[in-house]
Amino acid sequence: MSQVKTRIISDIHYGDRVSAVGNFAQLSPLLEDTDTLILNGDTIDTRPGPNPGYNHQLQEDLQEFTQSSSTEIKLLTGNHDPDISPLHFTELAQGSVVVTHGDILFSNIVPWGRDAALARELVEQALGIIKPSEDELTRLLQAHRQAAAKIPQYHQSERNGLRYYTSFLTDTIWPPTRFFHILNSWRKFPLLGQALLSAHRAKARFLVSGHTHWPGVWSRSDGRVCINTGSYCPPCGRLMVELTDDQLVVRRILIIRRDFHPGQIIAQFALTQSADSNKQVS
Repeated sequence: MSQVKTRIISDIHYGDRVSAVGNFAQLSPLLEDTDTLILNGDTIDTRPGPNPGYNHQLQEDLQEFTQSSSTEIKLLTGNHDPDISPLHFTELAQGSVVVTHGDILFSNIVPWGRDAALARELVEQALGIIKPSEDELTRLLQAHRQAAAKIPQYHQSERNGLRYYTSFLTDTIWPPTRFFHILNSWRKFPLLGQALLSAHRAKARFLVSGHTHWPGVWSRSDGRVCINTGSYCPPCGRLMVELTDDQLVVRRILIIRRDFHPGQIIAQFALTQSADSNKQVS
């Protein structure tokens, strides 16, 4: 297999009590034998919260991790860290692969969240201010980031265990209808991803996202493939995308002694339309 050029993961949610990443060093095995690691949004939470000092510590930890690594670490923004980087998306393999966090698929950012109505209003306000441009994808992402930056944290930076889990349950489970919004977002993800590429990056074949925390690989009828890399928070698990010169590979991620390692290949695709080696292993 060719040298791995790029690996992509998302939704680490470092600093959140339920994240499996308590130290960025746990990701070190994913940096081996690769040129670039892309952290595709929601790496930490930079939004306004009740504990600014804790937010600052998370940013310092991340900065130390990125600066001490011999592998390039590229940060893309997410709805939890809308100001972590000037990069809201990136295109790889001559534009055939689009990488973005995934909240852009939803006009209200988090349709399952308590702030869905507020988020929709803030996105619409931002779109009314940001001037139309030749690249509507960039404009939409700018609007989503401006909106996300105004939505406060809730349980994410809470350090007291009892208050954390009480707030977590309130934020994510109650009312019971919220569960149906989560299921619906999982169901609609491949269709919305396909539509995003068709509308804004017609030449792209692959969308790599996170956001919904439901990992998977969906091949669409038009030949496009939508990939969700899941999350480092329970319960759904996580995947990793690897790009070489000629292939895109999707792997599971294993936890060995608390560290994260590349695992089983579940899908692989040639990065050229003429190749016939595209396949999903499981």
